[in-house]
Amino acid sequence: MSEETPEERDATPPTDGLWSRLSLIEGQPLEDRAAAYSALHDDLTKRLESVPRDAGSSTPADPSSTAARLGPR
Repeated sequence: MSEETPEERDATPPTDGLWSRLSLIEGQPLEDRAAAYSALHDDLTKRLESVPRDAGSSTPADPSSTAARLGPR
């Protein structure tokens, strides 16, 4: 059996549903895509904020610091 090359690994879509969700959004009219990307952003933000920053912390990440690093939507 052959090993997967880095290019093949990078081309493999994620299995968490994000890839299919992005494909679905891209197939929508422009006006609908903006709202769908905003909803996706909100969903991913909630998921990230619900996870502790590290094993020693039970406090979720500060969303304002994340937003500052990412810039305006």
